[in-house]
Amino acid sequence: MFVLRRLLPFLAALLAGCGQSPHFFSTDITGARFGRDFALTDSAGQVRRLADYRGKAVVIFFGYTQCPDVCPTTLSGMAETMKLLGEDAKRVQVLFITLDPERDTREVLAAYVPQFDPSFVGLSADLATTAATAKEFKVFYQRQPGSTPKTYTIDHTATSYAYDPQGRLRLLVQYSEPPQDLAADLKLLLAGK
Repeated sequence: MFVLRRLLPFLAALLAGCGQSPHFFSTDITGARFGRDFALTDSAGQVRRLADYRGKAVVIFFGYTQCPDVCPTTLSGMAETMKLLGEDAKRVQVLFITLDPERDTREVLAAYVPQFDPSFVGLSADLATTAATAKEFKVFYQRQPGSTPKTYTIDHTATSYAYDPQGRLRLLVQYSEPPQDLAADLKLLLAGK
C-alpha cells in the first residue's frame, strides 16, 4: 500500500504529460520569427505566397536543380514521405525554392521538380528577391566557382521547413530525417497538434 501511494503521484504526472505538446522527430521551432512569407513565381508564371497553401501542411526546401546530391536526395525523400502519407498526401504541399534563378528558369523547374512527385511545386524569383527570401528563411547559400562560368555549384543550407495547415512555421527538418519520421510529423501537424 505504501508503494502504491508513492507511485500514484508519479503515475498522475505521467498521465498529465499525455496532454502536453506532441513529440516530433524534427526540431520543433513553433513560434519562430522567421520564414513568415514569400512572394515567388511558380512555373506557370503565377506569383505564390504561403497563404495560397493555407489548409495544407507545407514543406519548403531551398536548393537548385544542378545540385549533385543534397537536393535530389531531399526531394526523393519527400516523394517517399508522400507515398507513406497515403490519402493524407493530398493535404501536404512540397515547395522547392531555387537559389539559382539564373539557370533554374520556370521551364527548367517545370521539368525538374515534378519528376519527384507531380504535386511538388518549384518557385523562383530574380536574384534580389531570391536573396531577400533566403534571408527571411535564414538560409545560407554561396556560389562556388566551377571549371567554367556556367558550371558553378552552390553551397546551401540543407534543412527544410514544415508549416501546419494554418500557415505557422512549426518544424525544422534535418537533411538526414527518414521519410517515415517526416510522415509521422506531418500527420501530427495535419491532426492539429
